[in-house]
Amino acid sequence: MTIWINEQLDPSGMVHACIACCDQKAAEDCHASFVDNLTDSQKAAGWTAQLRTVESWDDVPVNSLKLG
Repeated sequence: MTIWINEQLDPSGMVHACIACCDQKAAEDCHASFVDNLTDSQKAAGWTAQLRTVESWDDVPVNSLKLG
């Protein structure tokens, strides 16, 4: 099973938003939203949005919204 994880991170690497799901299309749409919702000042300060995959729900960050 592939689980898609979307994370929005501040310049120090701290996760401020995290959503995990098994649907690749939904994950890609969510990632686009995370990127679009970063302000120009956040981007300039080093905020990022990343999309990554894991193989187990055990590997999903605890603080994430998990959509199974």
